[in-house]
Amino acid sequence: MLVHYKCPNCGADMEFDSASGHLACDSCGHEEHIETYDDVNITQSFEEDEAKEYHCENCGAIVLTDTDTTATSCSFCGAGVVLADRLSGDLAPAKVIPFTISKEEAMQAFKKWCKNGRLTPKGFMTADRVKNITGMYVPFWMYDLDNDVDVKATGTKVRTYRRGDYRYTETKYYRVHRDIDISYLKVPVDASEKMNDELMDKLEPYDYNKLESFKTPYLAGYLAEKYNYTDDELFDRVKAKIKGFLDTYIASTIRGYSSVSYQQKNIRTKKAKSYYVLLPVWMVYYDFDQQEHTFAMNGQTGKIVGKPPLSYSKAALWFSGIAGGSFVLFKTIAIMLGGDIL
Repeated sequence: MLVHYKCPNCGADMEFDSASGHLACDSCGHEEHIETYDDVNITQSFEEDEAKEYHCENCGAIVLTDTDTTATSCSFCGAGVVLADRLSGDLAPAKVIPFTISKEEAMQAFKKWCKNGRLTPKGFMTADRVKNITGMYVPFWMYDLDNDVDVKATGTKVRTYRRGDYRYTETKYYRVHRDIDISYLKVPVDASEKMNDELMDKLEPYDYNKLESFKTPYLAGYLAEKYNYTDDELFDRVKAKIKGFLDTYIASTIRGYSSVSYQQKNIRTKKAKSYYVLLPVWMVYYDFDQQEHTFAMNGQTGKIVGKPPLSYSKAALWFSGIAGGSFVLFKTIAIMLGGDIL
C-alpha cells in the first residue's frame, strides 16, 4: 500500500517539516500535528524477496522500489510517500528520532565543513560539486545490556629505598578479584546492509531523550529503509562495540598498583532489551577529482563524518613545520581524516 499524507485544507501532499516537527503543506502552508493526524494501520503481508510496484495516487505514475525501501518519493511528481505495508508487524519500528536539520541547513553546514579543511585540496574546499544530498532514516537496533564481569589478576607494588651505600627494590604481590555488574542502555548498531558501519558509528551520539514513538508521518518526504539484520544477528557486534568501554571500566576499579597482570577476565553479556529504531541521517555525495566521495551528517546534531581527499602539498607544509620536513606520517594523516575533523 502506498500512503500519501494529504493536506485537509487544499488536498496537496504534506511532508514532515524538521523545523516545526509537524506535517506541512508546501502548497498552502497548512500544518498538522503528527499526534492528531490519523494513523495508518496496515496488516497486509510483506513479500521479502520481491521488488514491488506501487501506483502513485497523486499523479498515477508507477513507483518501483527494492525490498528494503520503506519511504521514498515519486520520481514524476515528487510527492513523498510511505510504504506502510513494510512498516507493520515485525517490521514496525518502536521509536524514531525525527529530523531537526532541514536540507538547506544540512547543505550550508556541509559547505562550511568543507571550507575548514586545512589539509584538503583547494578545489574540494569550495564545496561546489555536491552531486546529491538525501535525507534518510537508517534502521538501527538499540540494546540494553547487562554485563556480569569476573576478574582475577595480580597487582604489584614496587618500592625503592636506600640503606647506606645500597639501593633496594621491594616488590609486593597482591591477588586482585573483581565481581562487577554493569549495564549499558541504548547502545545502537545500524542494521542496514547498505550503510557503512564505520561511518554510522562515527555519527554518534544522538540525543536519545528525543526518541519518539514511531508514527509513519515522520517519514513523509524522506527515504527510509527496513532492517536487513535481526537483533540476534547483530548481538556479537554490539558486544564487540562495548568491549573497550568495559575494559576501561574494569581497569578503573584496579588502581594503586605499579602493574597489573590478568589471569582471568570473564565477561558475560546478556541482552536485557532490544528495540528497532530509525535514526535521521543526511547522506552527501560529492564529486571531486573524477571520484565520488560519500559523507554522512547526523540529522539531529549536525555532526559530519567521512574521509575527504588529502592535499599532499598542504600536508607536507604542515608537517614540515613541526617535524623538519619528514613525510613518514602521511598515511597516518590520511587515516585521521576519516573522522569528522578536517
